[in-house]
Amino acid sequence: MLRACLYFFFTLCSYFVLRPIRDAMGVAAGVSKLPWLFTATLGVMLLANPVYSALVARYPVKRFIGITYLFFAGNLALFYLAGRAGASEAWTGRVFFVWTSVFNLFVVSVFWSFMADTFTSAQAKRLFGFIGVGGTLGSITGAAVTALLVRSLGTSPLLLVSAALLLVATGLVVTFPANGALAPPGGRAERTVIGGTMWAGLTGVASSRYLSGIAGFLALYTFGSTVLYFAQADIIGGHFPTREGRTEMLARMEFAAQSLTVLTQVFLTGRIIRAVGLVATLCAVPFISVIGFGALGAGAAGIMPILATFVAFSVLRRASNFSLTNPAMEALFTVVSREDKYKAKSFIETFVYRAGDQLSAWGYAGLTALGLGLASIAWVSVPISALFLAIGVWVGRRHRDLAGA
Repeated sequence: MLRACLYFFFTLCSYFVLRPIRDAMGVAAGVSKLPWLFTATLGVMLLANPVYSALVARYPVKRFIGITYLFFAGNLALFYLAGRAGASEAWTGRVFFVWTSVFNLFVVSVFWSFMADTFTSAQAKRLFGFIGVGGTLGSITGAAVTALLVRSLGTSPLLLVSAALLLVATGLVVTFPANGALAPPGGRAERTVIGGTMWAGLTGVASSRYLSGIAGFLALYTFGSTVLYFAQADIIGGHFPTREGRTEMLARMEFAAQSLTVLTQVFLTGRIIRAVGLVATLCAVPFISVIGFGALGAGAAGIMPILATFVAFSVLRRASNFSLTNPAMEALFTVVSREDKYKAKSFIETFVYRAGDQLSAWGYAGLTALGLGLASIAWVSVPISALFLAIGVWVGRRHRDLAGA
């Protein structure tokens, strides 16, 4: 459990050094360019999933995780060299935005697949909140590093900092003790190959109502996240004219969200799960989304201060996701087969996630083309968030039945 905390710390610290840089590039590109960047991200994700599944089918767990992380660390070194060589900032920024959007989903999905393969359902409910503290502290550290150093160092050296942190996470994977499901009777798990086909992620989701329900739940989560991301480009871009100012504000928001998350994880997550159960914990973000989008609609209509409303809703939603809904959602995968834990889970948390982004991005663009402003789009998001809540209730109850069986 302690090794898992360290592993998650360095993984998310690596990503959150990059996240404010990526978001600042997205704001600089403008709202009109974001749907195209989301389209490119979905295309790359579609190509990457079969390659990852082929690695899962061919290599033992620790080896294919190490290969995946080393690949991403090498990419960061290439981005650094491109910046030093004077490559076009516009095109490098677009490629980096797409790459980071792929990177963060894969490294986090691989981590939680490894955890679902290591711990049982009962252990997950008890321990995943604590393990999440490691990731939250890593997120806080990464965001703080960027906020403190971006003005003095610039963005390029921070890429190498992120790569170094990812290499530490890779080393922790290699030395991770073989416990639980990773150590089946009669064999060493680190030498066990999962096997199967490269398309098993897609077929696994298509053939299971439970996995399809999880996919639908995540897709609706991405809808809310995408609406907030577009609102961020409008609101933050309008209030902070310089790239450094936008990066600093976004990093401070991230720091606030992660600070609230770690306080909740340390003192409340375990107690909340025990008190209200996995279903209610899973539905924390859907419930907050119903209330928050209503408030954002009021803010965009001039009834409430728009910047303060957006910041409060965004921080609270992200904190609730990390501290409550996300640990509950990761526990959902402890009751599926080992192949589904790596392939179907990765397919859901990468391709389905980005497909949801894609549909939401173009849907947002379509609504704005019809003349709807932020206030109207926020109000449209309220009933969609209610559907998000209903699916969360069904999936949580289904997990309870499968865990009992």
